[in-house]
Amino acid sequence: MRHLPYVGSGPYCYSNSFAMLLGEQAPSTAVLEVATGGPFGMQLVGGTLVFFDAYGWDPEQGFDDALGALGWTSTVCKGGEAAEALARLRAAAEQGPVWVGPVEMGHLHHQPEMTGPIGADHFVVVLDVNDERVLIHDPHGYPYAEVPVGDFMTAWRAETVSYGSAYTMRTGFTKVAEVKDADAIRSVTPAAIRWLSMSPALEMPPGSLGNGEAAERTAQLIEAGAGDGLREHLIYFAIRVGARRLSDTADCLLLAGYGEAAEIAAGQARLVGSLQHPMVTGNLPAAAAALRELAPTYDRLRAALG
Repeated sequence: MRHLPYVGSGPYCYSNSFAMLLGEQAPSTAVLEVATGGPFGMQLVGGTLVFFDAYGWDPEQGFDDALGALGWTSTVCKGGEAAEALARLRAAAEQGPVWVGPVEMGHLHHQPEMTGPIGADHFVVVLDVNDERVLIHDPHGYPYAEVPVGDFMTAWRAETVSYGSAYTMRTGFTKVAEVKDADAIRSVTPAAIRWLSMSPALEMPPGSLGNGEAAERTAQLIEAGAGDGLREHLIYFAIRVGARRLSDTADCLLLAGYGEAAEIAAGQARLVGSLQHPMVTGNLPAAAAALRELAPTYDRLRAALG
């Protein structure tokens, strides 16, 4: 089956936020996403939480690599007390839009059904701050959303997000080099191989698994009933973003001249995407079978890139 690039909605919050900040000079969100290194692998964190992204990877690790590969720089600020962070944000927003995150999505009450922390990281663009509200472009589908200052600061503290620092924001996005998309993807290939090799070893919670082992263990968890929130995590987030990342990876690898690797990534995208219907409808054996078919593809992708 021929691969067709995907265009549509999906949980691409940090790439969409970056694209807003980079403006008319921004590369596609596909190139932004792939340049972070995130799509190159699979991880089962602590033996229970599955992501179709590189073992040991999180968005914060990929930001500087992506910006550097694309010829951009930015200034990052983080930490401090809440009052100090709010003042810093307000001053920055007076100069222009501000990239903010991670924030805890569950505290953003303009999103329906968000009533408290759910352990979900999110990224937004702050447009304006006053004493009562923070005005944001929320790439989850809410332009010009108004968030009460108290709610925003609680979300920005990110206490229930598994990585990153409180009150992280980026400003001063500056283009320092002209880099073609294909060259940017070629430049991150060594990092992609390292991610797929799970090398060097990263400190991870006990029970964590990567790539093929993660796929096999996730298949077992699904066969056991996909309980403890696994089913919901997969159908509302992990499958959606995982399949899109891999589809974009196929597009970018083909653009950069890695035809065999692009074909493998497209196959991965189809396998991850194929999980959605059986997980929603309860055909758990079919989902487990797809994951077992996915398991050996990570070594194949690494070999194709190497």
